[in-house]
Amino acid sequence: MQPRNMSMSGVVDLAAVKAAGEAKAKAEQARAESARQGGSGAGAAAAGAVPPSALVIDVDEAGFERDVLQLSNEVPVVLDFWAEWCEPCKQLSPLLERLTVEAAGRVVLAKVDVDANQMLMQQFGIQGIPAVFAVVAGQVLPLFQGVVPEQQIRETLAQLVQVAEERFGLIGLQVDAGAEGAPAAAAAPPAGPYDALLEAAVVALDAGDLGGAVQAYKNVLADDPANMEAKLGLAQAELLSRVQHMNPQAVREAAAANPRDPQAQIAAADLDLVGGHVEDAFGRLVDTVRVTAGDERDAVRVRLLELFEVIGADDPRVSAARTALARVLF
Repeated sequence: MQPRNMSMSGVVDLAAVKAAGEAKAKAEQARAESARQGGSGAGAAAAGAVPPSALVIDVDEAGFERDVLQLSNEVPVVLDFWAEWCEPCKQLSPLLERLTVEAAGRVVLAKVDVDANQMLMQQFGIQGIPAVFAVVAGQVLPLFQGVVPEQQIRETLAQLVQVAEERFGLIGLQVDAGAEGAPAAAAAPPAGPYDALLEAAVVALDAGDLGGAVQAYKNVLADDPANMEAKLGLAQAELLSRVQHMNPQAVREAAAANPRDPQAQIAAADLDLVGGHVEDAFGRLVDTVRVTAGDERDAVRVRLLELFEVIGADDPRVSAARTALARVLF
């Protein structure tokens, strides 16, 4: 029995989740293989598992948009403005590099030689070096200037990672644990196989048993929290569970009559996404974040991040919405 007042077609065609997950895994394997064969710098950082050397890159004005702004939609990018003649820079830069590698993909360090990139120095309004900034989802955040203690830098980077994950859903890059220079990590238990559980979720969806599908995906994630197929399936199944008993007309009327009501807009955004209107759903919630504050704003932001999970981080509409959200929050 299909849930009422909703469609199973379009952007949330959950019967195809398993096939989509397999296709995504193959694409990631292909990108990782391409990076191993010839990728480097920020380009490699966007292509699956990366070596630790790809976490510290040199950037210039010509490649700034690609190597910093675009990459910041996947991982926070720390900017280190330095120069060869700057003695304090020679103290700070190696420390930043070491802490970046230790962060294991949660941040990327982009080094900017101010002598060769005067325009960037002017655009950032830098009066002295070393100067350190961060770029998160296309938005610039000043961090500190001059040489600061290691513990302070660690705390600053930890706060940056937390903001990037909680506000924008950025979980960083996967680092190749087998590459030279990779930080030591405890051996992870073998994952899977989860074919039976994932198949059970798809069967439950086909039968209209959304609760069963949600539980099946949660069972996978309990053992393998990083399983992308299960994360995608769970986000979509929970979305369908939320809208299955909605009256679409009443929800849309309430949203139109109460443009500043967070819960009314959240409900309407869920319906937008189920109907395949991705940009409308994202735009509605970004606009609601703009006009709310406190706990209400946070509830809207969290729902927006959940809807990002439904569509998938690789979708350009998600990247665009992350950037719009960053503009509103900062």
